[in-house]
Amino acid sequence: MEGVSFGINPFVWGIYNLIDGGILRAVLQHNTFTENQAAVLFGVCFFLCAVLSYLIGSINCALVISRLFYHEDVREKGSGNAGATNVLRNYGKKAAILTLLGDGFKGVLCILIASAVFGAPESEMLYFHQVHACYLSAFFCVLGHVLPCFSKFRGGKGVATMALAILALNPLIFAILLALFVALVAMSKYVSLGSVVGAMFYPVILHSFDSMEGSSHYGVGLYALMLGLLVLWAHRGNLKRITSGTERKLSFSRQKSETVSENDTSDAASSDHSTQDRQ
Repeated sequence: MEGVSFGINPFVWGIYNLIDGGILRAVLQHNTFTENQAAVLFGVCFFLCAVLSYLIGSINCALVISRLFYHEDVREKGSGNAGATNVLRNYGKKAAILTLLGDGFKGVLCILIASAVFGAPESEMLYFHQVHACYLSAFFCVLGHVLPCFSKFRGGKGVATMALAILALNPLIFAILLALFVALVAMSKYVSLGSVVGAMFYPVILHSFDSMEGSSHYGVGLYALMLGLLVLWAHRGNLKRITSGTERKLSFSRQKSETVSENDTSDAASSDHSTQDRQ
């Protein structure tokens, strides 16, 4: 593949290196554009990828599953968050797995769409645009999940969407972050802590691989940093509760989750049901 020929390891740099062709590439090959016209065309494609990714990200699977199968709004139950952890506590493992996969594959879909538009490159300049389109799409998909336009901008925390987007963008880095996440959650029982630490380590590890591969000029670390900060912002309420000792710990037993003390439940409800923390 042309992308791999630029010295990029697909196990580090993602599935878009394995996709050949592309809509934009076909348009450029069969038409003649001036430099300004080509710049406008690229700009329009970037804009469309960002908008489409945001709209796809705004489809929240936790809300879809809770309303379709349980005729409820998951944001009115438990922690008030529209994510897989809250679905697990209220509806069980099957619903949580469906939520996790659905929200996760949104990010993968957006990256694939960006690759389908920009395609495998025939020059390093075109590859630069393809890489940035994929990372830009991943960011806007997570943004749509956290602040969905279809749900009054009250979405989830973006962890599942970001996680599978990282898997599509950087498979090896995903494996490292997954190991870190599992270790932290196993020790602390706080999913939010593992999520935030993993999100903030993503730009650090990506920068390390970026430097080793000699491709730091692609500048993708900025997208990773924006993703990490977005997930950190979405978990601001969770971090406050961790420091105050009121954050609920992970439990795979619905019965155990439902029998937490009244003080713990009231603390979580009063904090999580605020408009600020639901974002």
